[in-house]
Amino acid sequence: MGEAGFWDKPTEAKEIISKLKILKRLVDPWKKVDQETRDLEELLTMIGEDESSLVELETNLSKIKHEVDNLELQRLLSGPLDGSNAIISINAGAGGTESCDWAQMLLRMYMRWIEKTGFKFQMIDLQAGEEAGTKSATLLVEGPYAYGYLKCERGVHRLVRISPFDANKRRHTSFASLDVIAEIADDVEFEIDENELRIDVYRAGGAGGQHVNKTSSAVRLTHVPTGIVVQCQNERSQHQNKQVAMKVLKARLYERKREEDEAKLKEHYGEKKEIAWGSQIRSYVFHPYTMVKDHRTDCETSNGQAVMDGELGEFIEAYLKFQAKEQSKS
Repeated sequence: MGEAGFWDKPTEAKEIISKLKILKRLVDPWKKVDQETRDLEELLTMIGEDESSLVELETNLSKIKHEVDNLELQRLLSGPLDGSNAIISINAGAGGTESCDWAQMLLRMYMRWIEKTGFKFQMIDLQAGEEAGTKSATLLVEGPYAYGYLKCERGVHRLVRISPFDANKRRHTSFASLDVIAEIADDVEFEIDENELRIDVYRAGGAGGQHVNKTSSAVRLTHVPTGIVVQCQNERSQHQNKQVAMKVLKARLYERKREEDEAKLKEHYGEKKEIAWGSQIRSYVFHPYTMVKDHRTDCETSNGQAVMDGELGEFIEAYLKFQAKEQSKS
Protein backbone atom coordinates (compact mmCIF):
# COMPACT_ATOMS: atom_id res chain seq x y z
CA MET A 1 0.00 0.00 0.00
CA GLY A 2 2.97 2.29 0.52
CA GLU A 3 4.15 1.86 -3.05
CA ALA A 4 3.80 4.72 -5.50
CA GLY A 5 0.82 4.34 -7.82
CA PHE A 6 -1.06 2.04 -5.42
CA TRP A 7 -4.35 3.83 -6.18
CA ASP A 8 -3.78 3.89 -9.95
CA LYS A 9 -5.79 0.66 -10.12
CA PRO A 10 -8.72 1.26 -7.72
CA THR A 11 -10.29 -2.20 -8.13
CA GLU A 12 -7.07 -4.04 -7.27
CA ALA A 13 -6.38 -1.58 -4.44
CA LYS A 14 -9.80 -2.27 -2.88
CA GLU A 15 -9.16 -6.03 -3.08
CA ILE A 16 -5.84 -5.62 -1.25
CA ILE A 17 -7.43 -3.42 1.43
CA SER A 18 -10.21 -5.99 1.88
CA LYS A 19 -7.61 -8.74 2.37
CA LEU A 20 -5.69 -6.51 4.78
CA LYS A 21 -8.79 -6.00 6.94
CA ILE A 22 -9.36 -9.76 7.17
CA LEU A 23 -5.71 -10.39 8.10
CA LYS A 24 -5.69 -7.60 10.69
CA ARG A 25 -8.76 -9.16 12.34
CA LEU A 26 -6.68 -12.30 12.78
CA VAL A 27 -3.28 -10.84 13.64
CA ASP A 28 -4.10 -7.80 15.80
CA PRO A 29 -5.92 -9.73 18.58
CA TRP A 30 -3.03 -12.23 18.68
CA LYS A 31 -0.48 -9.41 18.99
CA LYS A 32 -2.53 -7.91 21.83
CA VAL A 33 -2.68 -11.20 23.77
CA ASP A 34 1.01 -11.85 23.12
CA GLN A 35 1.95 -8.45 24.57
CA GLU A 36 -0.36 -8.93 27.57
CA THR A 37 1.27 -12.32 28.22
CA ARG A 38 4.75 -10.75 28.16
CA ASP A 39 3.56 -8.02 30.56
CA LEU A 40 2.15 -10.70 32.87
CA GLU A 41 5.43 -12.62 32.84
CA GLU A 42 7.23 -9.42 33.80
CA LEU A 43 4.70 -8.77 36.57
CA LEU A 44 5.26 -12.30 37.86
CA THR A 45 8.97 -11.59 38.45
CA MET A 46 8.16 -8.48 40.50
CA ILE A 47 5.11 -9.65 42.38
CA GLY A 48 5.12 -9.71 46.14
CA GLU A 49 3.32 -12.02 48.51
CA ASP A 50 0.66 -9.53 49.53
CA GLU A 51 -2.92 -10.40 48.69
CA SER A 52 -3.53 -7.41 46.38
CA SER A 53 -0.68 -8.48 44.10
CA LEU A 54 -2.03 -12.00 43.85
CA VAL A 55 -5.53 -10.70 43.08
CA GLU A 56 -4.13 -8.50 40.29
CA LEU A 57 -2.23 -11.47 38.85
CA GLU A 58 -5.31 -13.68 38.96
CA THR A 59 -7.46 -10.97 37.31
CA ASN A 60 -4.98 -10.44 34.48
CA LEU A 61 -4.56 -14.19 33.97
CA SER A 62 -8.34 -14.69 33.78
CA LYS A 63 -8.61 -11.88 31.21
CA ILE A 64 -5.89 -13.40 29.02
CA LYS A 65 -7.48 -16.84 29.25
CA HIS A 66 -10.77 -15.38 28.04
CA GLU A 67 -9.03 -13.65 25.11
CA VAL A 68 -7.18 -16.85 24.17
CA ASP A 69 -10.48 -18.78 24.22
CA ASN A 70 -11.91 -16.19 21.82
CA LEU A 71 -8.86 -16.56 19.56
CA GLU A 72 -9.29 -20.32 19.55
CA LEU A 73 -12.93 -19.84 18.56
CA GLN A 74 -11.97 -17.43 15.77
CA ARG A 75 -9.48 -19.98 14.49
CA LEU A 76 -12.50 -22.11 13.57
CA LEU A 77 -13.89 -19.26 11.45
CA SER A 78 -11.84 -19.91 8.35
CA GLY A 79 -14.54 -19.70 5.67
CA PRO A 80 -14.14 -17.10 2.91
CA LEU A 81 -17.19 -15.15 4.14
CA ASP A 82 -16.88 -15.78 7.89
CA GLY A 83 -15.41 -12.34 8.57
CA SER A 84 -18.35 -10.57 6.93
CA ASN A 85 -21.36 -8.83 8.42
CA ALA A 86 -24.50 -10.96 8.53
CA ILE A 87 -28.07 -10.55 7.34
CA ILE A 88 -30.50 -12.60 9.42
CA SER A 89 -34.16 -13.24 8.71
CA ILE A 90 -36.57 -14.65 11.30
CA ASN A 91 -39.87 -16.08 10.07
CA ALA A 92 -42.75 -17.43 12.12
CA GLY A 93 -43.91 -20.92 11.17
CA ALA A 94 -47.46 -22.20 10.86
CA GLY A 95 -49.49 -21.69 14.00
CA GLY A 96 -50.66 -18.09 13.94
CA THR A 97 -50.24 -16.11 17.15
CA GLU A 98 -48.22 -18.84 18.89
CA SER A 99 -45.53 -18.90 16.21
CA CYS A 100 -45.49 -15.11 15.85
CA ASP A 101 -44.90 -14.78 19.59
CA TRP A 102 -42.08 -17.34 19.34
CA ALA A 103 -40.51 -15.42 16.42
CA GLN A 104 -40.58 -12.26 18.56
CA MET A 105 -38.92 -14.13 21.44
CA LEU A 106 -36.16 -15.28 19.06
CA LEU A 107 -35.76 -11.73 17.74
CA ARG A 108 -35.26 -10.48 21.29
CA MET A 109 -32.78 -13.33 22.00
CA TYR A 110 -30.58 -12.42 19.02
CA MET A 111 -30.79 -8.70 19.77
CA ARG A 112 -29.54 -9.45 23.29
CA TRP A 113 -26.73 -11.61 21.85
CA ILE A 114 -25.75 -8.77 19.47
CA GLU A 115 -25.67 -6.37 22.42
CA LYS A 116 -23.55 -8.71 24.56
CA THR A 117 -20.99 -9.28 21.78
CA GLY A 118 -20.61 -5.56 21.12
CA PHE A 119 -21.98 -5.81 17.59
CA LYS A 120 -24.43 -3.36 16.01
CA PHE A 121 -27.59 -4.06 14.08
CA GLN A 122 -29.86 -2.28 11.64
CA MET A 123 -33.51 -3.32 11.36
CA ILE A 124 -34.22 -3.70 7.64
CA ASP A 125 -37.76 -5.01 7.74
CA LEU A 126 -40.24 -5.88 10.49
CA GLN A 127 -43.68 -7.40 9.90
CA ALA A 128 -45.90 -7.62 12.98
CA GLY A 129 -48.21 -10.59 13.58
CA GLU A 130 -51.93 -10.08 13.09
CA GLU A 131 -52.72 -10.30 16.81
CA ALA A 132 -49.36 -10.32 18.57
CA GLY A 133 -45.67 -11.03 18.05
CA THR A 134 -43.62 -10.85 14.86
CA LYS A 135 -44.45 -12.48 11.54
CA SER A 136 -41.01 -11.79 10.05
CA ALA A 137 -37.95 -9.65 10.71
CA THR A 138 -34.73 -8.95 8.80
CA LEU A 139 -31.64 -7.45 10.45
CA LEU A 140 -28.19 -6.44 9.24
CA VAL A 141 -25.68 -7.41 11.97
CA GLU A 142 -22.37 -5.54 11.81
CA GLY A 143 -19.23 -6.76 13.57
CA PRO A 144 -16.06 -8.86 13.04
CA TYR A 145 -17.03 -12.43 12.12
CA ALA A 146 -20.77 -11.72 12.55
CA TYR A 147 -21.59 -14.16 9.74
CA GLY A 148 -19.11 -16.75 10.98
CA TYR A 149 -20.86 -16.88 14.36
CA LEU A 150 -24.47 -16.50 13.22
CA LYS A 151 -24.30 -19.05 10.39
CA CYS A 152 -24.38 -21.64 13.20
CA GLU A 153 -27.95 -20.54 13.97
CA ARG A 154 -29.41 -21.17 10.52
CA GLY A 155 -32.36 -23.55 10.63
CA VAL A 156 -35.65 -24.24 12.37
CA HIS A 157 -36.05 -23.49 16.10
CA ARG A 158 -38.73 -25.39 18.06
CA LEU A 159 -40.45 -24.18 21.23
CA VAL A 160 -42.44 -26.30 23.70
CA ARG A 161 -44.28 -24.43 26.48
CA ILE A 162 -47.57 -23.75 28.21
CA SER A 163 -49.20 -21.25 25.92
CA PRO A 164 -49.95 -17.81 27.41
CA PHE A 165 -52.69 -17.50 24.76
CA ASP A 166 -54.51 -20.70 25.76
CA ALA A 167 -57.13 -20.22 28.47
CA ASN A 168 -56.93 -23.95 29.23
CA LYS A 169 -53.16 -23.74 29.86
CA ARG A 170 -52.31 -26.53 27.45
CA ARG A 171 -48.85 -27.31 26.14
CA HIS A 172 -48.10 -26.01 22.63
CA THR A 173 -45.29 -26.57 20.14
CA SER A 174 -44.26 -23.64 17.92
CA PHE A 175 -41.74 -23.28 15.13
CA ALA A 176 -39.78 -20.37 13.67
CA SER A 177 -37.00 -20.40 11.10
CA LEU A 178 -33.79 -18.41 10.94
CA ASP A 179 -31.95 -17.73 7.69
CA VAL A 180 -28.45 -16.24 7.69
CA ILE A 181 -26.49 -14.88 4.73
CA ALA A 182 -23.26 -12.88 4.52
CA GLU A 183 -23.33 -9.23 3.50
CA ILE A 184 -21.42 -8.92 0.25
CA ALA A 185 -18.79 -6.19 0.09
CA ASP A 186 -19.30 -3.44 -2.49
CA ASP A 187 -16.09 -4.40 -4.28
CA VAL A 188 -17.26 -7.98 -4.97
CA GLU A 189 -17.98 -8.45 -8.66
CA PHE A 190 -21.62 -9.53 -8.74
CA GLU A 191 -23.98 -7.66 -11.05
CA ILE A 192 -27.79 -7.72 -10.94
CA ASP A 193 -29.66 -7.01 -14.17
CA GLU A 194 -32.36 -4.49 -13.23
CA ASN A 195 -34.41 -5.70 -16.22
CA GLU A 196 -34.91 -8.91 -14.23
CA LEU A 197 -36.37 -7.02 -11.26
CA ARG A 198 -39.94 -6.16 -10.41
CA ILE A 199 -40.00 -3.14 -8.09
CA ASP A 200 -43.07 -2.42 -5.96
CA VAL A 201 -43.49 0.50 -3.59
CA TYR A 202 -46.01 0.69 -0.76
CA ARG A 203 -46.70 2.53 2.45
CA ALA A 204 -44.55 1.49 5.39
CA GLY A 205 -46.31 -0.04 8.38
CA GLY A 206 -45.66 0.45 12.07
CA ALA A 207 -46.03 3.18 14.64
CA GLY A 208 -44.41 6.61 14.70
CA GLY A 209 -42.56 8.78 12.22
CA GLN A 210 -43.99 11.41 9.94
CA HIS A 211 -43.41 9.31 6.82
CA VAL A 212 -45.02 6.13 8.13
CA ASN A 213 -48.33 5.33 6.40
CA LYS A 214 -48.22 8.72 4.59
CA THR A 215 -45.78 8.17 1.72
CA SER A 216 -44.99 5.10 -0.39
CA SER A 217 -41.44 4.81 0.93
CA ALA A 218 -41.28 1.03 1.47
CA VAL A 219 -39.75 -1.00 -1.37
CA ARG A 220 -40.21 -4.63 -2.39
CA LEU A 221 -37.85 -6.18 -4.95
CA THR A 222 -38.68 -9.40 -6.78
CA HIS A 223 -35.93 -11.12 -8.76
CA VAL A 224 -38.08 -12.68 -11.47
CA PRO A 225 -35.73 -15.51 -12.66
CA THR A 226 -35.28 -16.93 -9.14
CA GLY A 227 -38.44 -15.70 -7.41
CA ILE A 228 -36.40 -14.24 -4.53
CA VAL A 229 -38.26 -11.40 -2.80
CA VAL A 230 -36.72 -8.84 -0.42
CA GLN A 231 -38.22 -5.74 1.09
CA CYS A 232 -37.18 -2.80 3.23
CA GLN A 233 -39.37 -0.25 4.98
CA ASN A 234 -37.32 1.08 7.88
CA GLU A 235 -35.36 3.82 6.12
CA ARG A 236 -36.72 7.36 5.75
CA SER A 237 -36.93 7.50 1.96
CA GLN A 238 -37.84 5.25 -0.92
CA HIS A 239 -34.34 5.67 -2.37
CA GLN A 240 -32.68 4.56 0.90
CA ASN A 241 -35.03 1.59 1.22
CA LYS A 242 -34.23 0.53 -2.35
CA GLN A 243 -30.49 0.74 -1.68
CA VAL A 244 -30.77 -1.47 1.40
CA ALA A 245 -33.10 -3.91 -0.39
CA MET A 246 -30.61 -4.18 -3.28
CA LYS A 247 -27.84 -4.95 -0.78
CA VAL A 248 -29.92 -7.79 0.72
CA LEU A 249 -30.91 -9.10 -2.73
CA LYS A 250 -27.26 -9.12 -3.82
CA ALA A 251 -26.35 -11.13 -0.71
CA ARG A 252 -29.18 -13.63 -1.28
CA LEU A 253 -28.29 -14.17 -4.94
CA TYR A 254 -24.62 -14.54 -4.07
CA GLU A 255 -25.49 -17.11 -1.38
CA ARG A 256 -27.71 -18.98 -3.85
CA LYS A 257 -24.87 -19.18 -6.39
CA ARG A 258 -22.42 -20.28 -3.68
CA GLU A 259 -24.79 -23.05 -2.54
CA GLU A 260 -25.29 -24.22 -6.13
CA ASP A 261 -21.51 -24.38 -6.64
CA GLU A 262 -21.09 -26.30 -3.37
CA ALA A 263 -23.86 -28.73 -4.36
CA LYS A 264 -22.12 -29.45 -7.66
CA LEU A 265 -18.82 -30.03 -5.85
CA LYS A 266 -20.44 -32.38 -3.30
CA GLU A 267 -22.18 -34.28 -6.08
CA HIS A 268 -18.85 -34.66 -7.86
CA TYR A 269 -17.17 -36.06 -4.74
CA GLY A 270 -20.16 -38.15 -3.72
CA GLU A 271 -20.94 -36.43 -0.42
CA LYS A 272 -24.27 -37.65 0.95
CA LYS A 273 -24.70 -35.88 4.29
CA GLU A 274 -25.68 -32.27 4.66
CA ILE A 275 -27.12 -30.11 7.41
CA ALA A 276 -29.38 -27.92 5.31
CA TRP A 277 -31.56 -24.87 5.73
CA GLY A 278 -35.00 -25.99 6.85
CA SER A 279 -33.83 -28.71 9.25
CA GLN A 280 -34.75 -28.51 12.91
CA ILE A 281 -31.57 -27.55 14.72
CA ARG A 282 -32.62 -26.74 18.29
CA SER A 283 -35.42 -27.33 20.77
CA TYR A 284 -36.36 -24.95 23.59
CA VAL A 285 -38.45 -26.85 26.14
CA PHE A 286 -40.04 -24.85 28.98
CA HIS A 287 -42.61 -27.45 30.09
CA PRO A 288 -42.77 -29.93 31.81
CA TYR A 289 -39.04 -29.26 32.41
CA THR A 290 -36.56 -26.63 31.20
CA MET A 291 -33.97 -27.59 28.61
CA VAL A 292 -32.45 -26.10 25.47
CA LYS A 293 -30.81 -28.70 23.24
CA ASP A 294 -29.01 -28.47 19.92
CA HIS A 295 -29.82 -31.59 17.88
CA ARG A 296 -26.68 -31.37 15.74
CA THR A 297 -24.12 -31.29 18.54
CA ASP A 298 -26.14 -32.60 21.54
CA CYS A 299 -25.05 -29.46 23.41
CA GLU A 300 -27.70 -28.69 26.03
CA THR A 301 -28.41 -26.57 29.10
CA SER A 302 -31.15 -26.37 31.70
CA ASN A 303 -30.73 -22.59 32.01
CA GLY A 304 -33.27 -21.65 29.39
CA GLN A 305 -33.67 -18.10 30.67
CA ALA A 306 -29.97 -17.37 30.13
CA VAL A 307 -30.25 -18.61 26.54
CA MET A 308 -33.28 -16.42 25.88
CA ASP A 309 -31.26 -13.51 27.30
CA GLY A 310 -28.65 -14.00 24.56
CA GLU A 311 -26.19 -16.48 26.12
CA LEU A 312 -25.55 -18.43 22.90
CA GLY A 313 -21.77 -18.77 23.09
CA GLU A 314 -21.85 -22.39 24.28
CA PHE A 315 -24.03 -23.49 21.35
CA ILE A 316 -22.09 -21.50 18.74
CA GLU A 317 -18.74 -22.84 19.96
CA ALA A 318 -20.05 -26.42 20.03
CA TYR A 319 -21.32 -26.15 16.46
CA LEU A 320 -18.09 -24.59 15.13
CA LYS A 321 -16.09 -27.45 16.66
CA PHE A 322 -18.60 -29.97 15.28
CA GLN A 323 -18.35 -28.41 11.83
CA ALA A 324 -14.54 -28.44 11.91
CA LYS A 325 -14.60 -32.13 12.88
CA GLU A 326 -17.03 -32.98 10.06
CA GLN A 327 -14.91 -31.09 7.52
CA SER A 328 -11.78 -32.94 8.61
CA LYS A 329 -13.50 -36.24 7.75
CA SER A 330 -14.26 -35.16 4.17
